[in-house]
Amino acid sequence: MRIGIDTGGTFTDFVVVRDGRIEVFKKFSTPREPEAAILEGLKGLQPSEVIHGSTVATNALLERKGARVALLTTEGFEDVLAIGRQTRRELYNIFVRRPDPLVPAELRFGVKERTLYDGSVDRILDVQHLQTLVAGLHRGDVEAAAVCLLFSFANSEHEEAVAEALAPLGIPVSLSSRVLAEYREYERTSTTVINAYLAPLMGSYLNRLGGYLGRTRLRVMQSNGGAVRARTAADLPVHTIVSGPAGGVVGAFHVASAGGYSNIITFDMGGTSTDVALCEGGIRVTHEAEIDGLPVGIPIIDIHTVGAGGGSIAELDAGGALKVGPSSAGADPGPMCYGKGGQRLTVTDANVLLGRLPPRFFLGGTVPLAVDRIAPAVTRMPWTRRWNSMHAIAQGVIDVVNNNMEQAIRLISIERGYDPRDFALVCFGGAGGLHAADLGRALGIPRIVVPRHPGALSALGLLLSDVRKDYSRSMLISSEGADSRIRHELESLHRTGQADLKDEGFEGKAVRVADSIDLRYRGQSYELTVPFTRGFVSNFHKIHERRYGHSDAARAVEIVSVRSTFLGRSPKIQFRKMPKTRGNPQPLEVISVWFEGKAQKTSVYDRSDLRHGHVLKGPAIVGEYSSTTLVPPDFACEVDAFGNLVLRLK
Repeated sequence: MRIGIDTGGTFTDFVVVRDGRIEVFKKFSTPREPEAAILEGLKGLQPSEVIHGSTVATNALLERKGARVALLTTEGFEDVLAIGRQTRRELYNIFVRRPDPLVPAELRFGVKERTLYDGSVDRILDVQHLQTLVAGLHRGDVEAAAVCLLFSFANSEHEEAVAEALAPLGIPVSLSSRVLAEYREYERTSTTVINAYLAPLMGSYLNRLGGYLGRTRLRVMQSNGGAVRARTAADLPVHTIVSGPAGGVVGAFHVASAGGYSNIITFDMGGTSTDVALCEGGIRVTHEAEIDGLPVGIPIIDIHTVGAGGGSIAELDAGGALKVGPSSAGADPGPMCYGKGGQRLTVTDANVLLGRLPPRFFLGGTVPLAVDRIAPAVTRMPWTRRWNSMHAIAQGVIDVVNNNMEQAIRLISIERGYDPRDFALVCFGGAGGLHAADLGRALGIPRIVVPRHPGALSALGLLLSDVRKDYSRSMLISSEGADSRIRHELESLHRTGQADLKDEGFEGKAVRVADSIDLRYRGQSYELTVPFTRGFVSNFHKIHERRYGHSDAARAVEIVSVRSTFLGRSPKIQFRKMPKTRGNPQPLEVISVWFEGKAQKTSVYDRSDLRHGHVLKGPAIVGEYSSTTLVPPDFACEVDAFGNLVLRLK
């Protein structure tokens, strides 16, 4: 038995694979003690392996509830975190504020040493001064330390010595040469500090969870789409900051690929946020991500997140306009319809008011929806009085949140040179099916795919993920005649990777390796990642042409970094085709649902009754345990051979 567990802001999702069968269930999340919901869901189960998508690191970073961290860096570079880059995120906003550094000025210390770009030592480490700094840290109640010395990616000797001096403090120590052995001081320092900031909390959480699980093997999903053992995740928690959303992209890509869709846009709408990603033949990983304004240089699936979910709260902004999110009702008290004391109108409540969320399907009918309490509560809200009907208020909320999510999809597609009409929209998450058709219509996306168990697809993706470890090292040399040096650096990364994968339980043919290099034209500030093949320079020119619209084969090319990715192949769930069925199912009931200000008779179907070949004409609602899918009047829905719902405009 293998179990995937995805902890979200509202629900904790469980996918159990037992004897080849998939079972899905949910529990309300317990944000203060995330493991409580997990242990509640695991009662009576004895899995051999649990793969966990965690929000502990994400929430600690967003809420600034991490450790008290000290930063030790080369003398003269103590303020790298505060200086950052010259880039202005909001060019015309004179009131914009950058996020405060995770390490305050009084905890940033300069170490007397200097290593040069080629790894040579210009100034030896002043051991006596270092001991003075360590003594000061002991008195300062520091909970973790980040060490980021200049050019340590070329020579880590001084960082290792600093770590040895810090060992008596008994606190987690993060070295930049282990966290991110790449150049760019700001990004490397930021990533190392984030790792140190999260290490005590994540280590404590995973130790508790591992203790509860006993002999069950525990792996944790990383932001790169691969899982690692819990001990590795505890040492390098920065790799888990988009753990759950990464599982969703992995699950969506595998399910879509089985159904013949290789180019997809993933749309994951949960209770608190919506995550979108574009996959063109594969899952895209970036090395240039930001989390809440803080740069993170480790490999992360290229996901864009907006604060739009089923629990997103509707209210008026300072100018009197309706806004939805990013504030969320979360799991407790949740939307008003949960009946747990929520007093603010949410997206889920709006869908209930419009008749789009039949109570009979919500968590299989095990949790009753307090439908009757929404309208009276809304009438007591002063800001709702400008609308002439309850349905107009609800439609306004839906329109605003749809626009927010549409902009997110435009950002990852149109603004990056991709036409969304060339992709299928793969919709999942507990709330996604109610909004996917509207987004598909607005963006001209020809088909919308709703997989089976959409409300738990992220948890399913955890079980579909391989064990993955990424390694990198900066070189900063010319590409001419550099093959031997590249291979030498890759051999070093390979030795580390083989040893790490062996510790994870993978050897021989179970291990796959992919090498790549970061290239740029001489004089450029940023680079493109290209697979390491015989013609890697010519491939770089082609990729540069695709990305920027121009290339220059006569211009000198520089190698910035080499990268190696190791994959340990995990067991995969087999998606089997269903036999085709003639005829169409009978609806469970016909209810009144509001579309564009008018109530229309809408057929309601139980998804478990649908088979391959069934065609439903809108308006229709397809309900199931983990989600509800809305088929508007101008759409039709067909069930494909793998049980996916495929929505198209009529």
